[in-house]
Amino acid sequence: MPLTVRVIRAEHDALAAMLRTLPLLLEAQRRTGTPPDFGALRAMLFYVDEFPERFHHKKESELLFPKLRARAPTLRGTLDDLEADHAQGERAVRELQHSLLAWEQMGDSRRDKFEQQVKVYSARYLRHMRREETEVLPRAAQVLSAEDWAELDEAFGAHTDPLAPRAGQAVDEAYAPLRQRILSALPAPFGWAAALDLGTAAPGA
Repeated sequence: MPLTVRVIRAEHDALAAMLRTLPLLLEAQRRTGTPPDFGALRAMLFYVDEFPERFHHKKESELLFPKLRARAPTLRGTLDDLEADHAQGERAVRELQHSLLAWEQMGDSRRDKFEQQVKVYSARYLRHMRREETEVLPRAAQVLSAEDWAELDEAFGAHTDPLAPRAGQAVDEAYAPLRQRILSALPAPFGWAAALDLGTAAPGA
């Protein structure tokens, strides 16, 4: 399996785990009356903005998708849809960050809006990743050449997602506190922190 595919799937798995867990955590806090951890929520949204939006999507849009447009014309409609998702993703996460700040500053009157936006954002992102894994990556395996994969592998292997480091790959020290902040905020019974710390697979997208 090309490194590019392994990177994309690992990053999808890490993000999907967080997106699935976050609404459950918010619901549990509401049910038990536990005060929200705004610092942890800010860390999660910063991670989404910093890595999936700026690194992951950028490399897909600028490197992988153009190769597929040239070699798999029947994928163009799918790629157009995914590109549209990428284009609106940064705006969507900024809206989430604003809603979180409004909740923190204005109180629980703003909580419902943030929680609803999280659910919508998560559902859309999970659907987006599922389409990439079921429609795009299998076709890429059929049509891209060894030279294509070598170029893509060099690019996709050039950064380390702090929530999806490859085996034997250290997390950048600058992002280590961010990783730990997110992991520590998602404790049992959600179980994601333990899974990632042990290097086991997170739930798939």
